[in-house]
Amino acid sequence: MEETSAEVPSSRWVAFQFPGFGKYWGAVVLSGFAVQIQTVAIGWQVYDMTRNPFDLGLIGLSQFMPALLLVMVTGAVADRFPRRRIMGVCLTIEALAGTGLLLYTHFGGGSVAVILALLAVFGTARAFFNPARQSILPNLVPPRHLGNAIAVNSTANHLARIGGPLAGGLLYGLSAQLAYGMVVAFLVVSALLVLGIPKPAVRKPTGRTSWSTLSAGFRYIWSEKVVLGAVSLDLFAVLLGGATALMPVYARDILDLGPSGLGLLMAGPAIGAVAVGFYLMSNPIRDHAGHIMFASVAGFGVFMLVFAFSETVWISVLAMILAGGCDMVSVFVRGTLIQLWTPDELRGRVNAVNQVAIGASNEFGAFRAGSTAALMGPVAAVALGGIGTLAIVALWMRWFPALRQIRRIDEV
Repeated sequence: MEETSAEVPSSRWVAFQFPGFGKYWGAVVLSGFAVQIQTVAIGWQVYDMTRNPFDLGLIGLSQFMPALLLVMVTGAVADRFPRRRIMGVCLTIEALAGTGLLLYTHFGGGSVAVILALLAVFGTARAFFNPARQSILPNLVPPRHLGNAIAVNSTANHLARIGGPLAGGLLYGLSAQLAYGMVVAFLVVSALLVLGIPKPAVRKPTGRTSWSTLSAGFRYIWSEKVVLGAVSLDLFAVLLGGATALMPVYARDILDLGPSGLGLLMAGPAIGAVAVGFYLMSNPIRDHAGHIMFASVAGFGVFMLVFAFSETVWISVLAMILAGGCDMVSVFVRGTLIQLWTPDELRGRVNAVNQVAIGASNEFGAFRAGSTAALMGPVAAVALGGIGTLAIVALWMRWFPALRQIRRIDEV
């Protein structure tokens, strides 16, 4: 993207001075709120129905599989069609799926299979939404302010992860229908905001669609070993160490909390991430980026171990806050690397692969946690995940020395 305003001063909020970013940010926040409210509501509803942690894992898997199966298509679509239009259509479909959950709950439906089917529709829409959402960001702000925009955008996501779970727990405590109704309302408003974004300039790929063009995102990441290391480090660390899917188990059976307490637990990582995100807005990582990234991922593993064995509410919440702060550092480094070093005509396909990696770490990680907990209990499942994260850090420091040795991100 051309730098449209070289005179814009550098500040924590500089990204908002460019047309379209404010509406984009608002859509990201509201849709993020919707996803988090829905996550809390469905988690509590399904676990209340079956008391089987394996079903909590299936919730994550049903939303991740569409992104995995369609990864070759979703990125190509984001590179060939207007990204804001893709976002608007996907948000509309998500609102329809949310309406399905609302109606099914209102009329007393008790089948987990129906809920999973609606979530699969929701997950398919998110599979197309996320590459377009990530890829449009560099079209809205100049390159020299992209780091600020990434920090602001990541902070927006985590603001939703703070307020969303808290709101979801409170709303579900009042009424499941109220929680799902709020999800639909937020998604509709998000779609309207996206459609109000000015049409950005986008470089589209030329030539006919072929296997070579569809697989270009994979080839780019494989050729850029630093990017490969950053993406895969985050993937495997959160895949093994994440414990979000087991929050209903901890809230109900270990810490003796209700839906509101579940919302507090799930908001913990986002509270830490927002605190770090605000710092990174005006103080981006300028040196020793590789060492800082590895240290933060190791810290994530350590704090997940603390959470695994804690039976005290404040220690558990604090551990999740600190884990979220560590994770935010990894998000910042990975996001900056991908956005700055990927050509715009490839950005959709590269971000589709990255979103699958994120989905694998979050959604498939939820399935890993749920299935492991069903076999050996929730405490052992979370503890083994924390240990696995520390092992991944040690292996990746050895296998990706170039990533470890990065000092300035913009000099990769």
